[in-house]
Amino acid sequence: MTENFFCMRGICKRYHLADEDVPVLRGIDLDIERGEYLSVLGPSGSGKSTLMNIIGCLDVPTEGEYVLHGQQVEELDELELARLRGREIGFIFQNSQLLARLDAQKNVELPLIYAGVRPHERQRRAAEMLERVGLGTRRHHFPNQLSGGQQQRVAIARALVTDPTLLLADEPTGALDQKTGKQIMELFQALNDEGRTIIMITHDLSIARHARRVVHIIDGELTEGKEATWA
Repeated sequence: MTENFFCMRGICKRYHLADEDVPVLRGIDLDIERGEYLSVLGPSGSGKSTLMNIIGCLDVPTEGEYVLHGQQVEELDELELARLRGREIGFIFQNSQLLARLDAQKNVELPLIYAGVRPHERQRRAAEMLERVGLGTRRHHFPNQLSGGQQQRVAIARALVTDPTLLLADEPTGALDQKTGKQIMELFQALNDEGRTIIMITHDLSIARHARRVVHIIDGELTEGKEATWA
């Protein structure tokens, strides 16, 4: 397989339940170029969460090949997967998953603490990222002092602070009202315009269409170039 930035070939995932193999992903092929903005659109039960976990190196495929930034992912052990996640991927979830006891600054610093970055440097980088997402004046506010949209901006700053090669967003506007969701999508667009590679997982066609390219996952199979009948 060629060593692209992101390349999947024949990705299958099966789970063994009650003496039976249950297929979830069925031969996924996917290439993503550096700087691309891709949405994976699918209904509940389509396999998109399983695909997200494999893309994010939280799980490994039963079969197939996955190359991320030159690393053959399916050959890595758990420690190597954790290192790859920390180095290459920034995660943004539906719920911001901020720690309530920490202010915005400290929440954004967390990945840098795990990476062993010195205190002065991680404080500087976290403050920079909060400025980038428009929350420089809210650095010392705790999550319960922030709106849902502001909490999601803190989560985006946290995902960006390690300068990952890939941003992986799972239903990033699912817990937000329409106006706030639109603002988050505008921020994603700005990040992509700067050259950030973004993969967004969603069930919402109106959100998926913000990406430059949309692929559909239904019953564990990926299709491209047509609207899904369920959306």
